[in-house]
Amino acid sequence: MKHDRIRLEFHDKVAVLTLNDPSVLNALGYLLKQDMTEALDAVDASDARCLLITGAGRAFCSGANLNDPNRPPRDRAAELRGEVKSDLEAWYNPTLIRLRNMDIPVVTAINGIAAGAGMSLALCGDIKIAAKSASFLQAFARIGLVQDAGSSYVLPRLIGMARAMELALLAERLPAEKALEWGMINRLVDDAALMPEALALANALANGPKSLGMIRRMAWASLDNTLEQQLELEVREQKRAGMTEDHAEGVAAFKEKRQANFSGR
Repeated sequence: MKHDRIRLEFHDKVAVLTLNDPSVLNALGYLLKQDMTEALDAVDASDARCLLITGAGRAFCSGANLNDPNRPPRDRAAELRGEVKSDLEAWYNPTLIRLRNMDIPVVTAINGIAAGAGMSLALCGDIKIAAKSASFLQAFARIGLVQDAGSSYVLPRLIGMARAMELALLAERLPAEKALEWGMINRLVDDAALMPEALALANALANGPKSLGMIRRMAWASLDNTLEQQLELEVREQKRAGMTEDHAEGVAAFKEKRQANFSGR
């Protein structure tokens, strides 16, 4: 990427996106955000069938970079008047929506701290795997701010209102072991095993059928839909899935009693 704040590597069918500014615990600074947009463009243009997001060094992401020397001057009064977009409107929100709407599964491999918007990024994974040293922090109240980057939406739905309220109001660090117990993450592994385990999982998803992208989008949509809306969505997506080459291959493999060889089409 242009500023080297993001590393993007392709391992067969898996795109590995690494936040790469370890000197500031991979805080989301101006240059990193530019690189991430470029990286996601490259993933969209590729034939990758799974996206794996992780962080370089001893942190996943410490949230917004409050001491970013590259950040353009802000006009907060103009933002409040709606004359210019805030960072949330210009980058954070569109990026998180973009990740939510991707056509391929997203895995997050969480190493070290995931704080503020970095926690939101960690939780955008369809499958979240964390190192035992990882931890999570809703840090907003510590600096007199409110939750953003979607955390006020995701957390109550993910872990329930009581626990989400506790994290937000008390701003206490949550160890990865407790996050697993609460159902916030899917798997917990030794630090040294994080990337091998995450890559193995991502590769398994990358070799799955095209319908995996539909499944993930349906799951996200279910958080807002009524039963009737979700049933209608199931009908639409099942029709789409039924027209894929992977469906035909899956049926043929079932009849022939062999492993399916999905192509992602």
